[in-house]
Parts: sequence; structure tokens; C-alpha cells
Amino acid sequence: MTALTNSLTAFTLAPGVVLARPLQLYPRVLRCWVLRANINVPAKAISGEKSVSQQNVELADLGIEAGEIRKNWSEERLYEQAVRSGEGEVAKGGALLVKTGKHTGRSAKDKFTVRDDSTENTVWWDNNASMTPANFDALWEDFQAHLAGKTLYTQQLFGGADLDHRAPVRVVNEFAWHSLFIRHLLRIPTTEEYADFAHEFTIINSPSFRADPAKHGTVSETVIAVNFAKKLVLIGGTSYAGETKKSVFTILNYILPTKGVMPMHCSVNDGGNDDAAIFFGLSGTGKTTLSADASRTLIGDDEHGWSENGLFNFEGGCYAKMINLSPENEPEIYATTSMWGTVLENVVMDPETRELDFFDNTLAENSRGAYPISAIENASLSGRCGQPKNLIMLTCDAFGVMPPIAKLTPEQAMYHFLSGYTAKVAGTEKGVTEPTATFSTCFGGPFMPRHPSEYGKLLGELIDKYDVNCWLVSTGWTGGAHGVGHRMPIKATRALLNAALDGSLNDAEFRQDETFGFMVPAALEGVDSTILNPRDTWNDKAAYDAQAEKLAQMFVENFKVYEAHVSADVNAAGPRIKVDA
Repeated sequence: MTALTNSLTAFTLAPGVVLARPLQLYPRVLRCWVLRANINVPAKAISGEKSVSQQNVELADLGIEAGEIRKNWSEERLYEQAVRSGEGEVAKGGALLVKTGKHTGRSAKDKFTVRDDSTENTVWWDNNASMTPANFDALWEDFQAHLAGKTLYTQQLFGGADLDHRAPVRVVNEFAWHSLFIRHLLRIPTTEEYADFAHEFTIINSPSFRADPAKHGTVSETVIAVNFAKKLVLIGGTSYAGETKKSVFTILNYILPTKGVMPMHCSVNDGGNDDAAIFFGLSGTGKTTLSADASRTLIGDDEHGWSENGLFNFEGGCYAKMINLSPENEPEIYATTSMWGTVLENVVMDPETRELDFFDNTLAENSRGAYPISAIENASLSGRCGQPKNLIMLTCDAFGVMPPIAKLTPEQAMYHFLSGYTAKVAGTEKGVTEPTATFSTCFGGPFMPRHPSEYGKLLGELIDKYDVNCWLVSTGWTGGAHGVGHRMPIKATRALLNAALDGSLNDAEFRQDETFGFMVPAALEGVDSTILNPRDTWNDKAAYDAQAEKLAQMFVENFKVYEAHVSADVNAAGPRIKVDA
């Protein structure tokens, strides 16, 4: 601790920029970096002395004649460089504040996969825009010319904590803060692993590059191009750092299923004693909140794999939403915003006091913070745990017809996994005047290069192999749809979820839902039994019946694209539609 404290005390910022107090007075910061240093970072890198892995080398295999290559720079050096070069500002407490310009989120329409012999029959082309090999070659040639003579930052990192299934990647960045960001988000090799590190994929991110739609086959000047055959990802025209992180997720989503490993957009926590839990859920369903249980160890909050070794985090850090963040609702995440080295994207700051305003959405609704997972007190540093006992699918049902919890058969779990249901509420988008169903297959459709049925089949096999309990939890509305009813009480949700995780809910009396077919508990001590049967919470029972039927029809209509790809048992696991006589 003393050596690291002295090192951090000696850390130099840009002229005129100072932290609010000496770094020794940031115990949470020191814990974070000590743990990270002891586990991942070479000692020489922490002390400021160059290690072998930091020596500048040519990117000869890429054909890029860079002016200078800054390889595996430590967090301290990247932070300092980002401030010195004007890429970011220092906020009160020591976070690095950056702006991403017009791109404050993913550019989904600008992402392409090269369609060639290796991907023609393996990529789900209905969901992935294609680029010809010729267009990619032209793009790559222009990337090489654009990067010539530039100072570049490279990092050698792992995607995945499972030692048997992780993907070694090389990330090349134009910005120091992008290199700091991805060093937070991925997993840093040990000194020994650096010595013989051999990357499989290379990701190059150049925000100053501008694509030419006529020449490169893009739709704008922004491009995210994935070439699985060449194991190369090119990102240009956007400063949103999340594109690099999601590119790693896309790579793992493509290569892991061939090994029988399930990639998942989910949170994972572990209660110990073979008591791990998976939490699937789209934005707004409570995935991060419900998985962040102080009594359980957080494995990760966003992307994981499921192998014969158990569950494992893809990442070594977190990329949390900052908008409307408060110490009361999310104290652990809030604490990272005053931690040295955290990267804050598009958060508004008072230029004089350096105070942060998380409720100001002037720069973005999607303001984000990136920090190492060691900043979270109850997080797993190994990123690994055993096989899961429970699998939870979260939905925010704004129609008010889903029960707060339901037990699923393996076939029903596959059905709801492929459906990926949640709902938008009135007022969230222009023209939305009533709840609107949203279906995102596998709870991560934009990042699925393969057909959803491949992931669904693999999930079903793993659920069966490890005898996993599956649950559907609604954090949406009760007592009526949005505008009439009210949100499901968080106290009730937590009580039901805890009962599912500790096994006590298995002993409850269950009834079968007439419309959706899953099993719903009739009672649980400490929970108002009325909310367990949604129909009982509605004053107008006929209105409930009509709304339930309407949602069931939406499920059936959405699932038609998967009917030919799944078994008869999975097709039969959906809602039961009433047929008029």
C-alpha cells in the first residue's frame, strides 16, 4: 500500500490542475488500484518504470506506419496524457470528464459485418447489416493511410475471465482516454501473461476517421465494421467509447457458441455454496439494481459467459449509466464518480467548483461512467463463479398483466429468452400514448451475430444439464396498466426474488396462469397475496382479460419468426390464445 500511495502522491497532472485533496485521503481509490495492481498490473507499470510490455513496437502486421506507439500504458500515464492533451477535464474527486460529441450512444445503423465464405451461413443476416469484402478492403486501406504518422495507444487485454475460453484482443486507440476506458472495461494480463501474449482479434478505433458511403458501402461517415475472417474490427467517426466494448461482446457472441459456451447479456451474482444467479433484462427492468445485492458477491453487471467451468464475466470493469444518479438509490456506483481514474462520459460539470450534476441531461440522456470492478466493495475480482442455481428474466410489464414472479419450465425459459420482452411507457418517445411492447431477442439482439435459435438451444441444454430453476420477474405495473396502476413495490419484488434465490419459494403453493401457462405462487409470507394474481389487482376484470389477451397476441406474433427453428415443446410454451367459437 505504501509504495502505491507514494506513487500516486507523486502523480503529475497538467499545469494548474489539482485534485480536491491528497490521494492518500482517497481510501476507496487506493483499495481499487492496490487490488488491480496486485492482480493484473505489472509492478514496474505501477512504479512508473517502463516494463518490457510498455516498450514501443511497430504494428508491422497491420501495415500501419504510426508516428509513435504507446503500448500498454498504465492508468496513471493515460489519465495524465488525456488531461495534458486536452481530451478531458478533472472533476472534483479525480474522475476524468470527457465529451463524445454528437455520438452519445451506439450507432446501430452504422455497424456492418463482412459477408464472405466464412460468414455466409453462420451470421444472422436478418439482424446484421452486411459489407462486401471489397468495401472492407477499401475501408482498411484508407484506415491505414489515415493513421500513418499518428501517435497511437495500444492495449493487450482479455475478453473473458474463464482461462479456457477468454479471447485475447489488441485494442488500438487514437485517444488516450479511450485506451484508459478499455483498460478499465476489459481484463488486464498478469506480468507472466504479457510475456507470451498473442492476440486473436484487433480492434482499431479512430474517431477522426470519416467513412465514404460511396467507396466503403456505409450509410454515413461513421462506421463499425467487423471482419471475422481477418479478425479485425474498424471503428471510425464516433467518440462514444462503448463501441469498442460492444465490439468485444460481438466477437465473443460469435466464437463462444462453437465451443459450447453460452454468451449472455446479463448480470450475475453469487451467494456462495453453488448459489449463483443469472439476471437477464433489457434497460429499465432493474437488472443492475436487483443484482447489486450487498449480501451476495457481484460477478459482473453486463456481459457473461456460461461454460463447463461455470459462469464468468467478460469484463474487468463496469460501464454504468450516470443520468439521475444519486447516493441514496445507488450508493456504490455514486461513490465511483469521485474516484480517481473513473471515466465519465457526457456528465455536466460546474467549471469553477468542478461539482458534477447528474440530473442535467444537456449533453446526453445516456451519460456513462467507466471504472474497474474492484471499485465495487462486494465485487468478485476473479470474475468467475460456479454453475448457476437460478436464472431470472426481468421484464418491466407496463400493461400490468404479468405477475411479479412466475416459475418457468425449461421450454418456457427458452421461449421467453428468445422473446426478450419488456415494454415502453407513454411519454418515453414522441407519439407513444400507451404502453408499447418491446421484444429484443436473447435480451441483446443488436449484439447477436448468430441466429437467435443457436443461443436459445444452447441455453436450453445448459439449463437442463445443470438443473437450473428459471423465473420470470415483472418489475412493471400492477393494479392496471401504466397511467392507471402503479409500479410493482420494490419491497415485494425483493422479497419474492430472495425467496426464489434461497429456495424457499419452491415450497410455495402454485397456480397455473390461464393466459401465459407459467406457474405463479399463490402466497408468500410478508407479501400481499393480492399482487400475486394480477387480475385481482384490477377493478375492471373485463379490461384485464382484454389486456392480457392483447399482450398474448403480441407474444405469438413476435415469435412467428422462430417457430421453424425450435422444437414443438418450445412453440407450445407460449401464451394460450383464445379462439372464438
